[in-house]
Amino acid sequence: MAKNLLIVESPAKAKTIEKFLGKDFQVKSCFGHIRDLEKAGMGIDIERDFKPRYVVSDGKEKVVRELKTLAGKSEEVWLATDEDREGEAISWHLCEVLGLNPDTTKRIVFHEITKPAIKAAVETPRKLDMNLVNAQQARRVLDRIVGFELSPVLWRKISVKNNLSAGRVQSVAVRLIAEREREINAFETQSSFKLEAVFTATDTTGKQIHFKAEGKKYNDSQSAEQFYNPVLALTTR
Repeated sequence: MAKNLLIVESPAKAKTIEKFLGKDFQVKSCFGHIRDLEKAGMGIDIERDFKPRYVVSDGKEKVVRELKTLAGKSEEVWLATDEDREGEAISWHLCEVLGLNPDTTKRIVFHEITKPAIKAAVETPRKLDMNLVNAQQARRVLDRIVGFELSPVLWRKISVKNNLSAGRVQSVAVRLIAEREREINAFETQSSFKLEAVFTATDTTGKQIHFKAEGKKYNDSQSAEQFYNPVLALTTR
């Protein structure tokens, strides 16, 4: 049994990284997120500062059991999920489920699957970034709160099956679409025209020259004189 257990998100990365690190490391995948807000109700205790209620995601029970067993047999557990809010949150959920201390568990990141990059990451571990974790949690909770209220409205208003969901992003998109639709419906058509003219004038040497002038678009309430007067003034100088 290897002394160290390193957990990544992707199973495709696991075998390659394990070859780089050697016999002291066993690399396993958590296959992405392992927990999510429970489906019963909203999954959020609004009365207790919006505290989320997490459960192991469907289909991830076997993965969690295996990781728990391996973590219990390992001297050290390393977390190597992606370096973004989602990846940081996955590492935190792994700490919660596997009984790891987020303040002492080693967290590593790398941006390429090469031996030097993996070795450098192992040599410079850091702690879990709870700012990223909390940012992801806030986003997920907001998605659920908005979606929980807005999705039934979409189901009533749009003739589709009840699998269309809404959230913080979709709700903004719906508002933009609604506002644009109101602008289209309130638009009043108005005719406009564009003027072009070719003029002949005499330059300072007495030679005749021809030039073309073009006006912008005018509507019915504007006079063509706005275009012609400045041009005519030029020709009479």
